[in-house]
Amino acid sequence: MSSAATPDPYEDPVRFGQRVQILRSRRGMTREQLAGFLGHHASWVKKVETGRMRMPRLPEILRIAEALRVRSLNELVGDVSEADVQLFIGPGHEKLPAVAAAINAFPFGVDAPPPRTDHLRARLAMAWRARHSSPNHRAVLGDLLPGLIRDAQVAVRAAESAAERRAAQAALSEVYALAQFFLAYQPDAALLWRVAERALVAAQESEDPHAIGVTAWLAAQAHRDSGPAHFDAADDVAERTLRFLRPLLPDASTEVRAIAGALTFEVAYTAARRLETGTAWGWWDRAARMAQGLPAGYVHPVTSFGRHIMDAHAVTVAVELRKGGESARQAARAEAEAIQSRPRRARHRIEQARAYYLDGQHETALSTLEQAHEAAPETIRYNGYARRIVLEEAESRFSERRQRAAALAVRIGVLAA
Repeated sequence: MSSAATPDPYEDPVRFGQRVQILRSRRGMTREQLAGFLGHHASWVKKVETGRMRMPRLPEILRIAEALRVRSLNELVGDVSEADVQLFIGPGHEKLPAVAAAINAFPFGVDAPPPRTDHLRARLAMAWRARHSSPNHRAVLGDLLPGLIRDAQVAVRAAESAAERRAAQAALSEVYALAQFFLAYQPDAALLWRVAERALVAAQESEDPHAIGVTAWLAAQAHRDSGPAHFDAADDVAERTLRFLRPLLPDASTEVRAIAGALTFEVAYTAARRLETGTAWGWWDRAARMAQGLPAGYVHPVTSFGRHIMDAHAVTVAVELRKGGESARQAARAEAEAIQSRPRRARHRIEQARAYYLDGQHETALSTLEQAHEAAPETIRYNGYARRIVLEEAESRFSERRQRAAALAVRIGVLAA
């Protein structure tokens, strides 16, 4: 290669700064945005990217990895070990191939008799209950999804009237929504987007307000998780759907009012990711008022939205706004046991751990992650924020914390036994 040629930043493991710059650009982030997430000035990021500063220590590298949402630590720093250290997208679940095959299968030529829509609905209700009650919810969904996907597709194709077809499309959209919960944090982003788009199309064909709200809720999350360059798309899908739902709400079912509340919080969440404090809390307040309008004890079957969840949502907003003291205060007052869904309770515990860690309460954060593991091991196993904290604590200078973190790292598959 000519000495004048552009060097490959992945060829030389020393070129950490170039990797940061390339990955940041791919995420659509500015230096100011990355710096804000890390608690530094943009000039600090520039020094890292231009090589004027040496490679940071592991805790800072992990925070950069979190901000850039890299798939593995090796992608950021080079071949640091023989084993690829997965971070923000976990290793593929053992049932992922079967679910992917069902999604990718061409639905024509299936000889099975079409199921009744009410039968599909009963199976879906059972699947949601199983997901919320199981500590290993992906294993449960991995068994149920292939049959549900096939049968829901057959039901749409076999519908004999417009009303039957709309009902079948609504059920199919919800099956795809269930699949998105399985596919979250799995190493196949293209498959996740394929399902999200199919869900949106099926929901629109159904003309069912609740189905439309659920698929929009999941699409907003998918856009937001794709990085800052897609935050506007996340807001657009959430706010457009809210404008569609708003005139229906006075006479709407509890489920439709709940999904509108869940969508309202999604706008708050994205604003917090932008570090827009007033906007984030303003939308949180709207969502809280909508939650108060729901029956006491009500829990939305897909999103877990209800009165009980707003304290947990407040923790998430404070953490995303990078407010250590405020996030820790919110974490201390948010009651995890009120959350009936085990995976959602584990996710809340992880958000609490992030809050405590941001506030410098590292031991409390580690204890909270251990509680998350007790609630739902598969949730913490595939959560990048949890994995980052565990890896940092495995490097702690305090031996007791280091040993506890190392043991948890083995249990969630970050480190080998």
